[in-house]
Amino acid sequence: MSYPLFVKRDIDGFFGLAIDNLIQLILIVSFCKILCGMPDVLIFRIILPGAAISILLGNLFYSWQARRLAIKERRDDITALPYGINTVSLFAFIFFIMLPVYQDTKDPYLVWKVGMVACFLSGVIEMLGALIGEKLRRITPRAALLSTLAGIAITFISMDFAFKIFEKPVVALFPLAIILVQYFSKVRFPLGLPGGLIAICAGTGLAWILGYMDGENIIIADGIFQFSPPRFKGGDMIGLIHSKYILQYISIIIPMGVFNVIGSLQNIESAEAAGDKYRTFPSLLANGIGSVIASLFGSCFPTTIYIGHPGWKAIGAKGGYSILNGIFITFLCLTGLITITLKVIPIEAGLGILLWIGIVIVAQAFQETPKKHAMAVAVGLFPAIAAWGLLMVESALRSAGTTLYILGREAFVNNLAIHGMISLERGFIFTSMILASISVFLIERQFLRACFWSLVAAFFSYTGIIHAYELTPNGVMSKFGLGVAVDFSIGYCSFAILFAAMAFYLRGKSS
Repeated sequence: MSYPLFVKRDIDGFFGLAIDNLIQLILIVSFCKILCGMPDVLIFRIILPGAAISILLGNLFYSWQARRLAIKERRDDITALPYGINTVSLFAFIFFIMLPVYQDTKDPYLVWKVGMVACFLSGVIEMLGALIGEKLRRITPRAALLSTLAGIAITFISMDFAFKIFEKPVVALFPLAIILVQYFSKVRFPLGLPGGLIAICAGTGLAWILGYMDGENIIIADGIFQFSPPRFKGGDMIGLIHSKYILQYISIIIPMGVFNVIGSLQNIESAEAAGDKYRTFPSLLANGIGSVIASLFGSCFPTTIYIGHPGWKAIGAKGGYSILNGIFITFLCLTGLITITLKVIPIEAGLGILLWIGIVIVAQAFQETPKKHAMAVAVGLFPAIAAWGLLMVESALRSAGTTLYILGREAFVNNLAIHGMISLERGFIFTSMILASISVFLIERQFLRACFWSLVAAFFSYTGIIHAYELTPNGVMSKFGLGVAVDFSIGYCSFAILFAAMAFYLRGKSS
């Protein structure tokens, strides 16, 4: 059996995954410099090279894992799990940990060290999650795992990229058409050229011909864009483990670590639904090790198994796209050529590939679950939609020079159920799984299992893992403690009581 190192379709997969990774790197550069006051030398010579070593090793591991699975199952259609920097953790760490520390101390190097410790602890949590990941997958219905991903795909991936495409239609729509022809119609282009490559070239050509790109901006700054190898920085974290800032923000670090574990489980389940059954333990363990390595070499941002495996598989990518992505992103991080790349290739040229990935994931949630569970999948979409809606509200308010904290919840009472939106958004990945699981077991008339998941929701609400929040100058933050969302806890307990009563009622009726 032959499993080639690279195939032509790996090029399409590479372009899509590399653009996704590139977006995260641009966010890191922008947020660290603008919000946290970090100098270029810290960003380009320490943080990015630290992220690079994790991204490279992770991509190589998941490519090797795909090859091992292909040999074991004697198949040549195995696709590697995508891997990169965790977007959700990136935003959470910047806005709820690093930015507040910078506002308090004005010390960018302390901010960096706190971020490294947060990344390290997140990786440790992910490694511990590998011990229980398979058990959690077994007790959670597939509809619950896939519907959460579908919610994220339809909002934070598909909608976001769709907006960017229609913002610059002259540049972005023609590359999108190429992607749709390639993957919807399954048309083979001349010379067997990959659709992603053609789309990128076409979009780039249009952008330069029509004047959307400016050649004068392609300037390499002295002292920034040069080779910077990763350097071990684990010693800089010593003494900060018991820092007041780590203790102060541990309530964010732990939930985000658990969040990453659940998200990775969902992506592994999504890959299995697409036909590639990867073992949970090594996949999650490598995930956590990647975050730990990133932190030890200076990065503040955890890495994770990415959403999108079914889309890359539908494209025809195998293991080579992961290797190409790891090499390319590492090159950009070690040389500092990230911003230069975007000044040459417009990001709109490749957004069609990412939009396609989101479409495939949403479709998979309905196609790869029993037909009668479709309603459960639909229920699981609502928390992610609430999360995306809140992001839109907050972004609009910040653009207008205000925030929810300044306006207060009362400003929306008559027009928008903002309290309900925020409550549904807090811990939405857990809420989505729980509501979809309850729905599946109600459809199957397994009332005691629905009761169990209701009690889980009650406990999570009581401790603040879901639904509890507080408005702060930096945004909406989760509120942890006992009884912080007791009203939701009572509501879920009423679920449990009703479901338990129905179970005993039907048992007595059948006897």
